[in-house]
Amino acid sequence: MNKIRAGFIGAGFAANFHYEALENSGISFAEPVGVYSKRRESREKFAKVRDLKAFNSVESLLESVDVVHICVPPALHEPMTVKALEHGVNVIVEKPFTGYFGPPAAQQEWRPEDSPGGSAGEKGSLSFTGSTFPKEAMLKGALESAGKMLNAEKKSKAAIYYAENWVFSPVIKKETEILRKTAAQILWIMAEESHSGSHSQTYGIWRYSGGGSIMGKGTHPLTAALYLKRIEGAARSGKAIRPLSVSARTHEITRLPGYIDRGYLRTDYRDVEDYGFMHITFEDGTVADIFSTEIVMGGVHNWLEVFANNHRTRCNINPIDAVETFNPKDEQFKDIYVVEKIGTKQGWNKPAPDENWMNGYVQEMHEFYTCMREGRKSFSSSELGYDTVNVIYSAYLSSERNGREVKI
Repeated sequence: MNKIRAGFIGAGFAANFHYEALENSGISFAEPVGVYSKRRESREKFAKVRDLKAFNSVESLLESVDVVHICVPPALHEPMTVKALEHGVNVIVEKPFTGYFGPPAAQQEWRPEDSPGGSAGEKGSLSFTGSTFPKEAMLKGALESAGKMLNAEKKSKAAIYYAENWVFSPVIKKETEILRKTAAQILWIMAEESHSGSHSQTYGIWRYSGGGSIMGKGTHPLTAALYLKRIEGAARSGKAIRPLSVSARTHEITRLPGYIDRGYLRTDYRDVEDYGFMHITFEDGTVADIFSTEIVMGGVHNWLEVFANNHRTRCNINPIDAVETFNPKDEQFKDIYVVEKIGTKQGWNKPAPDENWMNGYVQEMHEFYTCMREGRKSFSSSELGYDTVNVIYSAYLSSERNGREVKI
């Protein structure tokens, strides 16, 4: 394979940083070809500024590329991934891997008859939404969706590459080196991703996003924790250490009757949580605690801490303190990028020298395209994506049961 022809499904925020990361990865054998988006205006704009072709259908794009970047809302990850694999096209699927997005007929609200075994009941009965729909049915549906993706991969000559950037971040990679070289035992992992709200307009609607803070943000630190336990197990015994159970709580804090909105936090969440906490127990009895919220100001808070039997590592993905600057007037920095979701550029700030590199996006692209060229599987694979989905929806089931432990 001389050149790997790349296509993009989606033309929004995720597609933009996928393209930028690929351009900055230094991969000489990657050749971006074109883009498809449902909205003609979006795909043509994305294509024009990057000198790509705007395709009028997914099928025509897939016939012209070797790999496709799935950069659409999570509800479309499974059908787009399966379609690409059936065409023999490799897939780079953005997080979250997949999930449960409601019954096929679900529109603005889910109806009582959409519940498994349910019926419309008396007139005026409460409709189901993502926050009230039975979570055991969600878990089953999410695993069926992930299973369809893995089955399609088995039947295809192509492969799935799970775009979980945290596992490619240089600070997480340093911890993997420590684990491998010292045969450390991880006793406890604590990690968080939080900020003041998603970029996506559809994020607050379960039928598009598949959940709230746990799904949209918790998936990052959770996958990193699952990955590190895999690395630990492989280093010491040649066998990955898998998750065994989860306890979780979720809350809808900005929808509380007494919440006072001062305009600094996003609040237009229709039926998803804006706070989530997961406590995971692994096969070896060790634990991880994962936090994810939409109620944190001051930029993105991405960090993971490992407490091991021979060391302790704090992985600060964002913010970092490589650069610190004081700006007395916000207007002065109007054309200077500081960090994502900082809110204001006035006062002390910690600008990211290279946010894409620190977040692992560039390394992610380098790994995936190198794997494709060499015909090998990536460590950020469909199996890691499946485990993440399993834990997330088991966590939602636990939350529905007021934090009772759920076996995975």
